[in-house]
This record gives sequence, structure tokens and C-alpha cells, in this order.
Amino acid sequence: MPSSLSPASRPGRGIRAMVSRLSAVLLVGAALSACTTLDDLADAPPTLTNKMVAQMRAKGMKPESPVLVRIFKQESELEIWKVDRGGSYALLKTYPICRWSGQLGPKRKSGDRHAPEGFYQVGKGALNPKSQYYVSFNLGYPNRLERALGYTGEALMVHGACSSSGCYAMTDQGIGEIYAIVAKALESGQPSFQVQAYPFRMTAANMAAHRGEEDMGFWTDLKTGYDAFQMTKREPKVSACGGRYVFNRDFGGAEPADPLAACPPSTSTLDGALTAKLEAEQAKTAALSSGEITGSLPTTSAASAYLDGGMHPSFRALLRQKGPQKLAASISGTKYPISRPEAALADPFAGQ
Repeated sequence: MPSSLSPASRPGRGIRAMVSRLSAVLLVGAALSACTTLDDLADAPPTLTNKMVAQMRAKGMKPESPVLVRIFKQESELEIWKVDRGGSYALLKTYPICRWSGQLGPKRKSGDRHAPEGFYQVGKGALNPKSQYYVSFNLGYPNRLERALGYTGEALMVHGACSSSGCYAMTDQGIGEIYAIVAKALESGQPSFQVQAYPFRMTAANMAAHRGEEDMGFWTDLKTGYDAFQMTKREPKVSACGGRYVFNRDFGGAEPADPLAACPPSTSTLDGALTAKLEAEQAKTAALSSGEITGSLPTTSAASAYLDGGMHPSFRALLRQKGPQKLAASISGTKYPISRPEAALADPFAGQ
């Protein structure tokens, strides 16, 4: 019994209170991520501001319309897309990522510090209004394909502050706005929103620049989904078979049962003209990567150049100017320091 609980002051009530507090901690703990602890719980989740609602309306969007998220490691940016009055997704806002950890490439095992890459569905239950780093949402790693491949790890989040151990840290202000946007869409009937997490913006030129990386096969699969969204501005249908992602395929009404088994017969859900455009983009990427097109970019070793993750250039400039303590104080108070600031200062693309 802790000394603060006097045996003479209603011990039964003291024991019940302690048990109640312990139960509450255990319940909250089950919802918190590997990037979080229990020492700083937000009082209430953020809500949409009048300014953000006005920005939505100016772009023909409603607060309750569906949302989609795209993340780019190399650029350290997170995009929020919403369905507009025309029924397609349009870009609402781009947020700088303050810190992500690991290197370019997918997360494969617990402890590798990699932030995930892939396609994820985030439902209301994945939102955490009581996160250590203000508020957060769980990406849902490992997804169905990643589990089948034997990848391990848990509770990989998009959260506040500027500290990452496999998560995407957005600053408190950034995650507060993002949280309010996605929460409103989920509360309004969207069952889950799609998160597309990429190593970089998957243009043909960027793919050619990274052609020497070991994850190029995986990235080529991701690019198929990236291109489909770029061309249609509609959420791609994501399936898994043959140990890889496949997009916009109809398998006769039932998804492949085993993500590692060969893909069963299927038909495209896209029209012929769009399929032709996607094939042309794939051919262009292959030609650039092989050097067939004059002026193709040199091979980079950017994945291994990262000491430990990245930081948006705007925050990197502030880190150099202010130092880690002052930057952390401006983002979330001094409680949560910038994770591995020396690595954050290193720009693997400097001079390229």
C-alpha cells in the first residue's frame, strides 16, 4: 500500500479507488501505441475550426465528405484529400511531417524503426484522442498482406510532437487539424479512410532515380496504385495476392483468400482508355529506369543515406536555427524532445 494512503482514512474506499484507477489505466493502455505512454492524456479531441470549414467550402467540399490520406517519406509531407462536389477526390491541404524514423522502404519487423509503406484502412476505432503525443490514429500495420509476409510490429501511428520510433510525427497543431478532419468524416458515415504511404512521390523520374534500391519491385507495385489515384482521383480498390498488392481488379465478387497464393483470374474495374494510360506510364518508367530515354537520372543510394528517418526542410531549417530544445518547445512544449536531432539534421539529398 502506498504511503499516501493512510490506513486510518477509510482503507476500503482507498483500495477501491486504487483498483478503479488501475483498471482505467489498463483500458487506456490497450488503445495506446508503441509511440505513446500514459503520462499525458488530452482532455478532449480537437474539432473542426471555422477556418477549416471555410477552406473546405471554398474547394467545393463538405466537412462530412469522405477523406483520403497520402504520405510521402522523402518529401516529408502528408496530404489530406476530400471528395468535392464533382464526386472525385481533390487535395484539401498538405502538411509537413516533422519527423519520421528509419529509412526508405517498408517496415518488416519490430525494432527496425522503419515507418510503414503501403495501403491501409483506418476506421473510427483506430483514432486515439488520449495519445501521449496529443492525439493520433493507428495506421493498422501490419495489414493483411504484411501479416502474410511475416512482417511484425504494432501500433504504428500518425501523431503529434516531433519524435518518432516508427511513426509519422506531425506536430501538435498539424495532427490536431488532421484528426478533426478525419474524425468528422468517420462520424458522418465513412466506414474507414484509406492511407497510402509511399517512399517518395512516385513519378517515373523518381522511380528511375531510385532504380538501384532493393525495394524497387515493391515500389513498382505501389506505383500502380499511385498512378491509378493520380489519373482517376478515386480511391483505388486494393487487393493482395501473389505476395503483392494488386489494384482495381474484380475477382468475381470475392477477394483472394490467401495473399501469398497466385492471383486468381480477374478483370479490370477500369475502362480501356485509362488502362492504356496506366500501361503507358509503366512503359515510360521502365524506359527511364533502363536508361533508354536520354537524360534519365543517375542511380541514388538514398534509402541507405538516411541515418535515421527524415524531417521536412522547413523544420530542418528551424532545427538549425533554434536548436532541438527551442524547436520542441514551440511544437509541444519541452516535454517531448526532437528524436535524434543529429540524424534529423542530415539531408541525404543535399547536393543532388
